[in-house]
Amino acid sequence: MSEDAFEATVAAVRERVDPSPAERERLRTVADELVERARAAATERVADADVVQVGSTARRTWTAGDRDIDVFVRFPTSLDRETLERYGLEVGREVLPDGHEEYAEHPYVKGEYEGFDVDLVPCFRVDSATEIRSAVDRTPFHDAYLSERLDDDLAGDVRVAKAFCKGIGVYGSDLRTEGFSGYLVELLVLEYGGFRAFVEAAADWRPQVERDPEDHGTRSFDDPLVVVDPTDPERNVAAVVSPTNVARFQHHARALLADPDPARFEPSDPDPISPDEVRAHLKTRGTTPVAIRFDPPDVVADQLWPQLRKSLDGVTDELDRRGFDTFRATALADETAALFVELAVAERPTVERHDGPPVHVRDHATGFYAKYAAMDGSPPYGPFVDDDRYVVERERDCTTAAGFLRSDRLFDVALGAGVERALADDYEVLVGADVAVLAEEFGEELAAYFSPRP
Repeated sequence: MSEDAFEATVAAVRERVDPSPAERERLRTVADELVERARAAATERVADADVVQVGSTARRTWTAGDRDIDVFVRFPTSLDRETLERYGLEVGREVLPDGHEEYAEHPYVKGEYEGFDVDLVPCFRVDSATEIRSAVDRTPFHDAYLSERLDDDLAGDVRVAKAFCKGIGVYGSDLRTEGFSGYLVELLVLEYGGFRAFVEAAADWRPQVERDPEDHGTRSFDDPLVVVDPTDPERNVAAVVSPTNVARFQHHARALLADPDPARFEPSDPDPISPDEVRAHLKTRGTTPVAIRFDPPDVVADQLWPQLRKSLDGVTDELDRRGFDTFRATALADETAALFVELAVAERPTVERHDGPPVHVRDHATGFYAKYAAMDGSPPYGPFVDDDRYVVERERDCTTAAGFLRSDRLFDVALGAGVERALADDYEVLVGADVAVLAEEFGEELAAYFSPRP
């Protein structure tokens, strides 16, 4: 790789992602209007409330075309939480009369103003990020930290880094994506001293990767990527990033250094596939697919996805234990939800081997032998001695994965609480080519599943 090729690629990307002067001025004007409207509404309720703009548009790290403005209304800590939430919603509705209520750690108002998507969020004004009462209280400290340290060149490199993360599919700290937040990208660019240095370092990462910008961390973490929050020594900013996305970033960092192509910065979502195409993939692969389809619980996405993953792990672990050998699996969610599993083994024998204790372990062995010897006709084989222990070959309760999934034994596995309730209401089991119907709702997700990329 030549240095000129890499720099030429970065320059081309910057030309696309840097907001124009007119775009910057328009956003600045609208943001100032929002802040003033929010300040007037807030100080009517609490005289010493204040308002700050936060996020990438406040830190000059937003990319061209982004239309998000985050406004935080800060109330004194003398208010109780219930009053803060009530005042916050009142201010939000006054500033964004056509907005709607959403909920993170506490409710806030989301709406549109002059063509921009606006989040108007109440928080407590605390003296330091270590004194926060809710997660959003630390955000103004993030802005202050980065605004003091990101010059124009570094801010430009942050925009390039964000475009790269979006292009390779690892941008976003929501619990569906489990990727890199904007704040994390900003910290990494700042920590390494630029986009190129960040990419070169990532190409050689050996997890666990640990960075502590302020050298003040006070606890250890088990995550593959650790970036200690410079405003909170007990927080890992990268805690949400999955091992898959750390490895994916590393793969693409190496690929970019070897072949600095601007196309790597462009998202490339696959075209949805049809049910017929799903059936064709399954015929080629020769696996046995099964799926549980159900109505998802009525919770926000950041609560739903951890429950789906927990449930998928519980189901696949039990299918593996029963000898059906999970080949690959994924969770799907939109209007409905599904746990989709490909199996290497379609059917198990009618009997299963059950090893008892070694014969020389007298008490346990005698009890095992007596239990099964007393059974009349079940199990059909044993107990008998094989090697040094008692063995029985007993009737298997489910010879197919579908049989297990349709049985009450499904509820013995570790399921997310909301998912378990949803399954208790009703669910459908799809087997073999019947799973192709999922493509009608999840065509894009199944396209990505059957044509996986690094």
